[in-house]
Amino acid sequence: MTKKLYSFIALSYLLVALTSCTSKEKTSTYFGGKIINPKTKFVVLYAKDKVVDTLLLNDRNKFLGTYDNLDEGLYYFEHGNENQYIYLEPKDSLMLRLNTWNFDESIVFAGKGAERNNILIDIFLENENDRKEFYQLNRLEPAEYINKMDSIIGSRLITYNDYTERHPNETSKYLEILKTSLTYSIYSRVERYPINHVYISRKDNFPEINASFYKYRTELDYNNNSLMYYTPYARYITNYLYNVTYSMGHEPMKDGFSSDFTVDLLNTIDAKINSKDSKNAFLKRTVLDHFYRKSSCNINQKAFDVFFSLSSNKEDKTLVKDILADNKVIHKGDEIKGFTISDFTNQAIDIEDFTINKNSVLLFWSEEYMSKSFISSRIPFLQKKYPLLNFAVIEIDGDNTNRIKNVDIKNQYFINSKALKDNFLRSKMNRTILVNKNGIVENGYAAISSGNIYKQLKELSKIN
Repeated sequence: MTKKLYSFIALSYLLVALTSCTSKEKTSTYFGGKIINPKTKFVVLYAKDKVVDTLLLNDRNKFLGTYDNLDEGLYYFEHGNENQYIYLEPKDSLMLRLNTWNFDESIVFAGKGAERNNILIDIFLENENDRKEFYQLNRLEPAEYINKMDSIIGSRLITYNDYTERHPNETSKYLEILKTSLTYSIYSRVERYPINHVYISRKDNFPEINASFYKYRTELDYNNNSLMYYTPYARYITNYLYNVTYSMGHEPMKDGFSSDFTVDLLNTIDAKINSKDSKNAFLKRTVLDHFYRKSSCNINQKAFDVFFSLSSNKEDKTLVKDILADNKVIHKGDEIKGFTISDFTNQAIDIEDFTINKNSVLLFWSEEYMSKSFISSRIPFLQKKYPLLNFAVIEIDGDNTNRIKNVDIKNQYFINSKALKDNFLRSKMNRTILVNKNGIVENGYAAISSGNIYKQLKELSKIN
């Protein structure tokens, strides 16, 4: 495995500073480094989905955190709109250096704990760099494909065994992460093979696969809570759940998922995932992803009923109930009226005035459920692709200080949902409403993340 490395000399003085600033024996764990071309003035450190620390950059774009009684395990840091995993042990002094212009490829670690993390980032980069090559392998017939995957797994296990031999005192927790990183990304591709084979071969039916194709399944742990937030593991579990559901007799689905498939997938999650928290997370993600994928007001009521019966998370249920309530307000054929949006000069604009004589795309969003980085890439792309449409990016319960870069300020607005007579934004989850130039709703619950949005925007552009 290879990757572009920066010199460690630039980091060495940071390590000296760590050990020279106190005469006491070092008992703390340190995490710090330098960000070149920073996007923000801070780095956020997470354990699973919980914030551990927010680390401010100094005037030289360096940061440093000190932690007592830190648990050994997998963490991740976030800067700007990107993130990456790190592995920390007590008494580590892990320093990183990265350039945001080439975020993942530029990361290099130094200090105690560096070797573990440099190997993990190398594996990540290898997986990313080989993505297209791996996808092309889906053209192969099942026997040839699985032989190829077995060979790759064998090679990666050699890498794993070589590391364990060279590091006889390595912790079992780290070795679990290392093995997961090396192998689960391959197993994940095997689980995706049937549907990818259909896509790339332009077939209508799945290939015939015998039971030995998935012989590795007997060796895997499907309920490791400590790994559920680690992408290689979580992606594998997701692909496994979908593949198992397809094997129940469902035909390949390319544009969306049928009601029966969604119901069967929810029940598969319930049967296969033992952890209450992980089960709830998969149930919520499934029912919401499948709803947004359709990019319409159409509700699969049976799937939502199954979700409510299986989930034990009260907050998730409340959120989904709010979405269903939102969906009852503003449908195709309704007139868009009765509320205002505010621009960044705090000028209130009647929605009727905004949409009159203009086919419009109204994206209502909140930072809790949609990132500014996604909007800043998605909206300019759609504006360029559909220049005849009138776009408004409207923050739910926002203000004129939360500007999104790369989106024209003339297209940015905010709304006070609490002042709405008929509140169609209770959930505060993103909702896109397509309105024709006569102020009539063409789609009351579109989604800019859905592949179906292209056809919908194309049709909206044609309305005279």
